[in-house]
Amino acid sequence: MQIAGLQKMTLMDYPEKIAAIVFTLGCNFRCPFCHNASLFMSDVPQESLPVEKVLEFLEKRKNILEGVCISGGEPTLQTDLEDFIQKVRQLGYLIKLDTNGSRPDVLKNLMDKGLLNYIAMDIKASRESYERVTGISWSQPILPAIQKSIEIISSSKIAYEFRTTLVKGLHTKNQVIQLSKQLPKEACYILQNYQPSEAVLNPKGLAPFSEEELVDILNEVKKALPKASLR
Repeated sequence: MQIAGLQKMTLMDYPEKIAAIVFTLGCNFRCPFCHNASLFMSDVPQESLPVEKVLEFLEKRKNILEGVCISGGEPTLQTDLEDFIQKVRQLGYLIKLDTNGSRPDVLKNLMDKGLLNYIAMDIKASRESYERVTGISWSQPILPAIQKSIEIISSSKIAYEFRTTLVKGLHTKNQVIQLSKQLPKEACYILQNYQPSEAVLNPKGLAPFSEEELVDILNEVKKALPKASLR
């Protein structure tokens, strides 16, 4: 398990829970608006935080923290993710997994074994825009994997959210509306605005939407997905 970092407490990332965040190294996407690009783009090989140190911390904080968010990068690329989750759950923690949905078989395995309590899947764009928004080639059979993950998650009994970071320069109102029509009507769908930062992978030409624009997009999206909201 390659762990790039540990955020010792968050009140924002796991809904209604006090949690820690474990960040894994590596990602198979290259989204230009990524805030965690340092987890996979570096001229110097990055050292992993020892799993034992993370587990020691969680052992000490288990009377304070309720959950652990496993984020990245893309956690499902880790070959020993299941083993790590098992160890964290043995400490009594709830597990939230952040994923880009590119490895549905890994998701299904974890879900079938009852190892996940909450899933947050980032849906990067409408189908026709995935290559441009994620920076990956169409030669990779990613769209069937994304659709399979959506179906697995939305049909499960596990708490979940789908979410899209809206970036002016990559998304348009019409594209987001089309995306919303590709999700199940009862889906929990969250729109969040792009936040400019020096940590962003490739910020050239990217900008956030105005509050007025976001509300306008949300109102259109809610016609297809009544549970849609802004974060």
